[in-house]
Amino acid sequence: MNFKVNSKELEKALSKVFPAVPTKTPVQILENFYFDISDGILSIYGTDLELAAKATLNVVADSDFKGVISARKLYDTVRSLDDTLLYFDVLEDTKRIKITWEKGEYLLSYISAQEFPEIPVFPSAEDESVFSISINGPDMKYAIEKTLFAVSKESFRPAMMGVLFEFSEEGLRFVSTDGHRLISLLFKNYSVEQPESYVVSSDVITILQKVLDDGEIKMFFTKSHVAFRLNDIELIARLIDERYPDYKSIIPLENEYDFSFNPSRLLSSVKRVIKVVSDPLKKVNFNLVEEGDIEINTDDSEMGDFAMEKISGSYKGEDMKIAFNGNYLIEILTHLSDLEQVSMKLRMPNKPVLISPVEEEENRELTMLLMPLRLNV
Repeated sequence: MNFKVNSKELEKALSKVFPAVPTKTPVQILENFYFDISDGILSIYGTDLELAAKATLNVVADSDFKGVISARKLYDTVRSLDDTLLYFDVLEDTKRIKITWEKGEYLLSYISAQEFPEIPVFPSAEDESVFSISINGPDMKYAIEKTLFAVSKESFRPAMMGVLFEFSEEGLRFVSTDGHRLISLLFKNYSVEQPESYVVSSDVITILQKVLDDGEIKMFFTKSHVAFRLNDIELIARLIDERYPDYKSIIPLENEYDFSFNPSRLLSSVKRVIKVVSDPLKKVNFNLVEEGDIEINTDDSEMGDFAMEKISGSYKGEDMKIAFNGNYLIEILTHLSDLEQVSMKLRMPNKPVLISPVEEEENRELTMLLMPLRLNV
């Protein structure tokens, strides 16, 4: 059999599936793309058995075909080509695929599709066990950008290695935490009557982030799996089967002191002052007073080095000294640097602080929690 397809259209489809293909695995068959051509539609699959990605595109084919081909070799070959028409000839007697174009020819081996693991199929939306909802691309991009960085990397807390998708009458809330930081982002325009919550692995979110565009994303959830469908791409993955921590009990309700500032300016100052610190915590001290500029400083007790800067900001509350892990603070400020003003709500030097935009966009509520360090650390 043979088929033909535009090189750039094929490259785009392969690029969406390739992140789901494992690079190092004892199950070597998984390092391949699964090709399925039926009625002129090419479906390309990749999976690591926890996550499966599928992309589809139209091709001109003289018959149907199923086969497995090296993901790395095919992807690297196709993306190195100019915009051209590719001709694929399946040579069944030698188990190879000949790829020709106006200036060259490639021969890549393939193996039988029967050797590839079964691709998971998600239930239809009409199935009563499926919870489904749609979200627009920009909202999902924003949610991932604001939450993914705070997901835990420690495997002994599996639930915290994912992002919580919490649906309620309030709306759709995304939550992430690593025990030191907690991010809560609520979209009020995606409310549902029946509360539902699911924990999606950060690995899945990372791949979803790579394939997102501004189009609508349809989300389907069962008790064990999630599917994301957008245009001609589909991701199916296992959910994290662990109870998410009670994040609401961590969020303080009585932080009455307020420090408002420009996040980009504070970020620049913090990045400068921690250069003198060799300790991994990169502790940054804040001296908050109601009148005048706010002082931040760091010191290296072993070397005797010290750095201090003053930044403009508005603080309302009792004079306070508080310290933070500089690395965590930098990450939070980086993910707020698109804003003009943010507010830090405080109560005591040893209690968590809440950081949020001074002016929220309509139907959106973002809160970032950061645990302080002990002042005598």
